[in-house]
Amino acid sequence: MRCKPLFPTIAFTTMLLAGIAPVAQAAPVDDAELRALKAEMASMRREMQQQIVSLKSQLAKTDAAQKQATHGYRASRQISSGPVEHGVQFDDAALHKSFGPSGVGTPPSDRGDTMSWKDFKAASAKDEEVRVGGMIIGFPKGRFTVSSEDGAYGFSVGLAFHEDFGGFMGMSSAPGQSRGDFSGLTENARRIRIPFTFRYKDWVANVTPDLGGSTDGYQTYQNLYEANLNYTGLHNTVLTIGYFQPRVTEEDSESSNDFEMMERPNITNVVRNIAAGDARFSLGGLHYEKRWWIAAYFTGQQYGARGGNSATSYTTNNPLGGTFRVAGRPFVSKDIDLHVGLSAISSFRPGTNSATGNRSYTANGNPEVALTSTSLLGVGATMNNVDSVWAAGPELGLRWKKLVLKAEYYNIGVSRSLGASDYAKGMGNVNMDGYYVAANYTLMGKGRAYNEKEGAFGAPGVEHEFDPQHGYWGALEISGRYSVSDFHDTAINGNAAGAMNGNQQTVWSGGLNWYPNRHFRFMLDFNHFMATGNGNTNYGTMAVINEYGRSGNSLAARVQAAF
Repeated sequence: MRCKPLFPTIAFTTMLLAGIAPVAQAAPVDDAELRALKAEMASMRREMQQQIVSLKSQLAKTDAAQKQATHGYRASRQISSGPVEHGVQFDDAALHKSFGPSGVGTPPSDRGDTMSWKDFKAASAKDEEVRVGGMIIGFPKGRFTVSSEDGAYGFSVGLAFHEDFGGFMGMSSAPGQSRGDFSGLTENARRIRIPFTFRYKDWVANVTPDLGGSTDGYQTYQNLYEANLNYTGLHNTVLTIGYFQPRVTEEDSESSNDFEMMERPNITNVVRNIAAGDARFSLGGLHYEKRWWIAAYFTGQQYGARGGNSATSYTTNNPLGGTFRVAGRPFVSKDIDLHVGLSAISSFRPGTNSATGNRSYTANGNPEVALTSTSLLGVGATMNNVDSVWAAGPELGLRWKKLVLKAEYYNIGVSRSLGASDYAKGMGNVNMDGYYVAANYTLMGKGRAYNEKEGAFGAPGVEHEFDPQHGYWGALEISGRYSVSDFHDTAINGNAAGAMNGNQQTVWSGGLNWYPNRHFRFMLDFNHFMATGNGNTNYGTMAVINEYGRSGNSLAARVQAAF
């Protein structure tokens, strides 16, 4: 059936050549005309033979590509020597392929997609593409991509757009406490990332600006998410140098387009920001197999940190640190995935606070919703004379059919160089910790699956994109989480100069996520949070916000676009 256009062409050519020859021989023409006619016939024959070879080659390529395509997709092929669609002119070897509905699957990543050359060609073969001249235009993994025919050169552009809106209610307060930034209705451009990926074979460069931020576009150091160079020529390995988000903790290894809740648990945010986080200068790599994953990075300064912070008027110079994460899947079956892992991070040379000349460290967190600039959780004041900061803890995850359970625990240690009198005041080393447990169930669609390249669980899959006329509604999931961050160990010695004012925050969260297709998501989260008092009224920005403890609720929604 695919050769129907080919056989009539061959038959017609044969008849044409067979018919012309007798006429040419019978015609009373001189030798010169006869030779010219024969030469013209030979030229036509060679031309037709070349076209036949070209058509056969294109059919063979199409068959090979379709054998790699996802099972169950409907494939159609069309060979054309003229305009095919939308007025675009194709050459004689042009090929248009369409592989099923593109809105089916999981969301694209929120970062540059650093694939090996082999994986890039395989992804291109599975997705819709159009060949124009020697270029291929398509959407491998749902992201717009232009590449050369062999995939050696490639350019991709994506989008991670997260717009949040909602507010706070039932906020408790005591006499003398400030209300804080807890609006009844507000909005936040949480992420507006535009990943640009440039490829030459196994060399990949990613540049991803971020026009969003922690609170409506305002960030202390960054309008860049990443800018890095990667080499992917080694088996299942990605080596990276540049501004990057080193993967540490299970939650931090997931793309934000895949999060179960709108925000990470506080403890994983505090841990990753010790020496990792977004736009951190990094040198290192990761390697993965079907059953295990490992990564390590040497890290430096975050992009823009040396330029200072307009809110606090200081710069943080020349920090050095490192991250390490290992994860495995000791048991895997059709219905079960068991994940165990360990993450560790250290800032072995904290940055210098230019306001004090000391190496310093502080930690805080919002009520796990980014609609406020007020932190109820924190250590109260910056710790000075800090020698090092480290954190480590285990990861645990379990998938049973469409149910996913996750938990992580981390201990944070701060080592300080102080005089004997300072230690006598209780201003020595500090320990903090925190944990979370989470559950997620997919009500409609394909359940969350394990992502081998991230060593973490990904988003649910859309099996049929939103089409209510045919009874298709996309994917729907429900999530719940319990999160605790305990910084009480820093609440030491009352009014001693330089003492900390640590506290504890507990957050109960529930959420509902709907994916009409792989590119769009709508999230709804409810949080109930409780923070204890800070134990000190004289130091720290929390003194008038959280002197006697606070509790409250938030209801927030997010619209997400991912390409």
